[in-house]
Amino acid sequence: MADFDFEAVVVGAGAVGLACGHALARRGLTVAVLEQDKAIGQGVSSRNSEVIHGGLYYPTGSLKARLCVAGRRALYPFLDKHHVSYDRCGKLVVATTLDEVGRLDGILEQALTNGVDGIARLTKAQALALEPDLKCEGALISPQSGVFASHDYMLALQGEIEEAGGAVVLATPFEGASPREGGGFEVRAGGAEPATLTCRYLVTAPGLSAQAVAAAIAGFPQTDIPKGHYGKGMYFRLAGKAPFGRLIYPPPIHGALGTHYRRDLGGQAVFGPDLRYVETLDYSVDPDAADDFARYIRKFWPGLPDGALTPDYAGIRPKLHGPDEPQPDFRIDGAEAHAIPGLVALFGIESPGLTSSLAIGEEVAARLGLGV
Repeated sequence: MADFDFEAVVVGAGAVGLACGHALARRGLTVAVLEQDKAIGQGVSSRNSEVIHGGLYYPTGSLKARLCVAGRRALYPFLDKHHVSYDRCGKLVVATTLDEVGRLDGILEQALTNGVDGIARLTKAQALALEPDLKCEGALISPQSGVFASHDYMLALQGEIEEAGGAVVLATPFEGASPREGGGFEVRAGGAEPATLTCRYLVTAPGLSAQAVAAAIAGFPQTDIPKGHYGKGMYFRLAGKAPFGRLIYPPPIHGALGTHYRRDLGGQAVFGPDLRYVETLDYSVDPDAADDFARYIRKFWPGLPDGALTPDYAGIRPKLHGPDEPQPDFRIDGAEAHAIPGLVALFGIESPGLTSSLAIGEEVAARLGLGV
């Protein structure tokens, strides 16, 4: 420690950055998490569905498949330990037409390959017995899926980092880093009191600014920085009683899971997100999109009353693919990718990043050669 201000610096205090800091802190490292905003979790982590995913859809052997399943298994015990609210309500993936029924078989096979716990096929009658207002021709049930209080989860991660002697430093943007001779990094932090920190390990998990952060690290191969895209998703809230107790998902659309239903922890029904690509960080919600949402929702809930949807919020996901391009895996790049020892750079950590976050932290520690 004599040579470094901190043993590890993490860039970004969203759920994934904090989980990385937590993984390193629990291995006995002193950790500083740098966050450009004035509070934790103000980016991607504050504008999502707060869904705990099962890991059904992701390709065999992918980081998304492996880390979603492992992350979900680690998440519920962590939430229990820290008294963070959640509802393990389960999820139904529904075929709304006979043409979609065959897709359920493919999703079930992939989920079983991925090791998803409790996944099972339901007939139309079985699905309607669980959710009578649903319109479907068959379904899958993922009983371990749910929703949770993601901000309270991030506060718990921050608490564990600080209890271990680390620091979560707010309003402190990352401005650049340079590898030091002999190992480690010199990290330049901005804000009201700019400072230069030294560390043995550097982890970048800044969500939407992952590409810009990587580009500010001396020696990072610019050709290895993947092109980023902003995937905007809007949400609408239902004025009235929530129609379903479980999460309701149609089969996924190209490049995303599609507009789905959840009952939040306050008991209200929320629909979203849709997917549209944008060039700027525009978080506005177009009220006129309610008609498109309503048409989509009525495929699985014909009883949606006219005029019952109200604009709620929007999120932007850090996608590594554009429209009509195949959806890639998470990028967790260690020295094997960029040839900079002690650095792990994360790109494209969108859904299921929140569910996967504890497992992503463990993966980052492993990429740094740190034991359990």
